[in-house]
Amino acid sequence: MPVQTGGLSYVVGPAVAVVAMVLLALFTRWAFAGRKTPAASPGADGLLTRVATLGRRESAQQFRALLSDAGIRSTIRIAGAHRAEVLVFPEDADRARALAASFGGPR
Repeated sequence: MPVQTGGLSYVVGPAVAVVAMVLLALFTRWAFAGRKTPAASPGADGLLTRVATLGRRESAQQFRALLSDAGIRSTIRIAGAHRAEVLVFPEDADRARALAASFGGPR
């Protein structure tokens, strides 16, 4: 059986691929058109709870080290030029607030 070297075979393959990609793009656009991600409100902390607001980043890092020594996972969010917030998971918030009350670092 001889193989044809001319004709439309070189055009049909790429054309089918382009049409398939366009159809896939249109389907995806239709399927996800109504799903918009809600914007986070300014005070939303997500899954975390704010337990302390400190004036310096170094103070927040010291407090975070204290929490880590107590077995409490935490993170720091820089909220402004002279404002660092320490966030923990809600189940650790009470213990973290008790440690924050006894924290002697500079605020």
